[in-house]
Amino acid sequence: MTKPSEPVSEMDLHAFVDGQLDEARQREVAAHLAENPEAAARVAAYRAQKTALKAAFDPILKEPLPRQLGLPTASRRTLHARWAAAAAGLLVAGGVLGWQAGGMFTPAAAPGTAVVHQAAVAHAVFTPQKRHPVEVRGDEEAHLVTWLSNVLGAPLRAPRLVDAGYLLVGGRLLSATDGPAAQFMYEDKGGRRLTLYVVTDPAQRGKTAFRYAEEKGVAIFYWIDGPLGYALAGKMTREELLKLADAVYTQLGR
Repeated sequence: MTKPSEPVSEMDLHAFVDGQLDEARQREVAAHLAENPEAAARVAAYRAQKTALKAAFDPILKEPLPRQLGLPTASRRTLHARWAAAAAGLLVAGGVLGWQAGGMFTPAAAPGTAVVHQAAVAHAVFTPQKRHPVEVRGDEEAHLVTWLSNVLGAPLRAPRLVDAGYLLVGGRLLSATDGPAAQFMYEDKGGRRLTLYVVTDPAQRGKTAFRYAEEKGVAIFYWIDGPLGYALAGKMTREELLKLADAVYTQLGR
């Protein structure tokens, strides 16, 4: 590998994501990312965050400019509330998408709580996306699994759920409380989507039984198997999700 003319900085990574580097520097940063999984993971997280920001704010930015001076107080409050809600949603999503510096955020006290929340937010942010629901499509499954396995430092698999009516849409790299996370996305013929969120958790090696949770309309079954924690999320009944979780668990346990 040819070393870059200058060390690659965080500013370079952000400029790379935004397409603001010249052609020569773009190639240097791309080569750097190919040899540095941690930097590549940060770039993937920046891209995911940019996608979430665009999805959250584009509809609001396209609205006609309100006539603030002529608005009654109640209308102004409604407008401010909408912006506040959008900003709050992005702050929550940032817990999943943003890389967390040491000591900046406090981890959840209850085991599994953080994973459930992060899986629910990731599901809510990316399943509605039409053009960019995933970073790597399902027809590149081998590349997707290899890439995510390398970044997480553990062998991953994308379960096959064809018999249950779900096809692999693809996957993406995200950030969890203590490092990278992976998300695999599936879709049935009716367009209903299912996500499998995977994190590494060396502190809780071993196995746990299925646990069930719901967060903001998203049903989640989660469990730990060795160094990996899994959370299967979907907007469906507990019984429907349990059948899918059982199929996923069976395949991953082979």
